[in-house]
Amino acid sequence: MQWTDEGIVLGSKRHGEANAILEVMTRAHGRHLGLVRGGAGSRLRPVLQPGNRISSTWRARLDEHLGHYVVEGLDAALCRLLPERDPHPQIHAALEEVLDGLIDPRRAGAGVVRFELLLLAELGFGLDLSACAASGTEDDLVYVSPKSGRAVSRQAGEPWKDRLLLLPAFLREAVAGDPSPQDLANGFVLTGFFLARHVLEPRGLSLADARASFIAALEHDARAAIG
Repeated sequence: MQWTDEGIVLGSKRHGEANAILEVMTRAHGRHLGLVRGGAGSRLRPVLQPGNRISSTWRARLDEHLGHYVVEGLDAALCRLLPERDPHPQIHAALEEVLDGLIDPRRAGAGVVRFELLLLAELGFGLDLSACAASGTEDDLVYVSPKSGRAVSRQAGEPWKDRLLLLPAFLREAVAGDPSPQDLANGFVLTGFFLARHVLEPRGLSLADARASFIAALEHDARAAIG
């Protein structure tokens, strides 16, 4: 048996010399324990701290078995791109907001997109979503140029819309209610594109599997809500 879910670490205890028994409160599978190989080591120990939000894949031959966890922190990886000992109060506040919103999938998704957008700015690659790069208008901004990272209006971008990234409404203005699943998907495509290009690829890195698992969980929740 195998499943992948998002959860919050409740605690862990050493098991043998190198492993750990991890207790996680998962979104879809409740409180669940599993063995993490290498969980007592220096690489995974910071990820397994209580309160951390993780993506976990649990595997076992039978459902009643303890099983094994493969885990990855959702927010910690991106935060480690920030310079050490350099204060980032806005990042800290945004991370708290993301964690507070975990109970609501839509809110959590929008919070992570905004967090990634803020992280880009803190790293010197902020997007300019205030006005159209071509016309200067501040109205009807629905695209983002992949070259400049600036917003583009519907009218100005129409001839090149297949080459532009979509700008979801919840990132450009206050909107009533939760963002739609499509807006959330467009938001993750937008931030993922610029994180990969400016932050990760120059370091020989790629977007974390945990991010893809988180997005997949949001999509699953959206489909379940519709069904």
